Amino acid sequence: MYEAITKIRVRYGETDQMGYLYYGFYALYYEVGRAEAIRELGFTYRELEEMGIMMPVVELHSQYLRPALYDNLITVKTILKELTEDSKIKFHSELYNEDNQLLNKGVTTLVFYDAKAKQKTKMPDVLKEKLLPFFSKL
Repeated sequence: MYEAITKIRVRYGETDQMGYLYYGFYALYYEVGRAEAIRELGFTYRELEEMGIMMPVVELHSQYLRPALYDNLITVKTILKELTEDSKIKFHSELYNEDNQLLNKGVTTLVFYDAKAKQKTKMPDVLKEKLLPFFSKL
């Protein structure tokens, strides 16, 4: 299992009239967590794109448990629970407030897409090599 932690402060412009983080921004917080998780592995989305690999979202699930409030420092935990051999990758996201209360959880499924061939492809070997140590059995 691979896990990365990212901190994001809820900005005023992201809230609704009640001071709650607007529901549509949770997907953006998931994306920030994914991008930083990949960065911690030594890659960026840009570098993957330069290698000809795109990662479009094909499915998104989100469960709202408690509101994130204006000016809260949110911990975004991004988790890869499995490595598959197909073209899909599932990022599990958990958002916590400063009291470590679980606010939201979601799963975002992306596919690896070869931009030149215009078809799904497997995870790039260089990325898989970085992830394998987190999934090796003891």
